[in-house]
Amino acid sequence: QLQLVESGGGLVQPGGSLTLSCVGSGFSLDYYARAWFRQAPGKEREGVSCISSSGSSIIYADSVKDRFIISRDNAKNTAYLQMNSLNPEDTAIYYCAADPSRSCPADIAIYLFAFWGRGAQVTVSS
Repeated sequence: QLQLVESGGGLVQPGGSLTLSCVGSGFSLDYYARAWFRQAPGKEREGVSCISSSGSSIIYADSVKDRFIISRDNAKNTAYLQMNSLNPEDTAIYYCAADPSRSCPADIAIYLFAFWGRGAQVTVSS
């Protein structure tokens, strides 16, 4: 059975950077779209970014554009989220997701991805 495991979360100072990783196990995710979501306390879950199976299509939430970079390494069955210029508003639990749709949905916020990780805490604070 497919499992997704996030790593790389932690405490970061404002303005700092952090990179999350999401390793899939069980079977190949080469043909799956992969995405990152986050949810802060008292807030709705937010779609952060998505990358298509080929990597040719990428989307970002407006809140993270120009600061975050999503990527994937199919040989390692891994997706990444590089986060730069972090601010306290980025504090949240970050979830990795994957879906066999291959492409990214037009509205990542309302699409239910098939597979999810358990989440990784990212805290931005001084």
